[in-house]
Amino acid sequence: MSDTVLLKISGGTALLTLNRPERLNALNYELIDRLLTLLDRLEVDAKVHAVILTGAGDRAFSAGGDIHEFSHSVAEGVNAAIRDFVRRGQQLTSRLEAFPKPVIAAVNGIAYGGGCEITEAVHLAIASDRSRFAKPEIKLGMPPTFGGTQRLPRLAGRKRALELLLTGDAFSAERALEMGLVNAVVPHADLIETARAFAARIISHSPVATAAIISAVTRGLNMAIGEGLLCESEQFARMVPTHDLNEGLAAWKERREPRYAGR
Repeated sequence: MSDTVLLKISGGTALLTLNRPERLNALNYELIDRLLTLLDRLEVDAKVHAVILTGAGDRAFSAGGDIHEFSHSVAEGVNAAIRDFVRRGQQLTSRLEAFPKPVIAAVNGIAYGGGCEITEAVHLAIASDRSRFAKPEIKLGMPPTFGGTQRLPRLAGRKRALELLLTGDAFSAERALEMGLVNAVVPHADLIETARAFAARIISHSPVATAAIISAVTRGLNMAIGEGLLCESEQFARMVPTHDLNEGLAAWKERREPRYAGR
């Protein structure tokens, strides 16, 4: 089994670690495929209620796509480059964005290119005070390809996103926080503990309700408000017959802690 991504499960949370520290956790094809396989496994694991994604070592979350590898796909022409590189990367970020369990990026170092796009796609992100971000694809003569031209403007606004996309300049964790790319910036030594505490706060609630919220937000962002409200209503309707909604209401009436069953 490949060790390009490490998996450790503890207390209802899965810790996924991008494990190519000698290459600054660059996203080669093997790593992306391994990460997708693990996400498929974690989605159906009833013991896992949240996912934390981080990078091995102290230098990088991920420096982005593996340039040495994808340059070979580019040399083979448009079809190979789209098939091997673009579709694979977009599949990963789309999978993270729509994953039914909360995914928290623990950004422990540089998050450039595809590493930044992963941060954009996940539901929540905590950044180390040592972390740095960048959209450097323009310096290679190309646009971002894992969703960066679409998600960053939605998070940061059109003009701020274009500044970063068109200059390729690196930016600090504090600016990432100000733009809404991350939820918090913490001391480097506290990063994983903070991410675990964040996950624990979420998984104390109903996993069915959590999945409904993620679905409504992810789908609704790309809809007009009227369609988004219908989506919200649909997610609520699915909750009405569930044990968890009825348990939550009963616990509130009885002034006790709810005992959610995930159904």
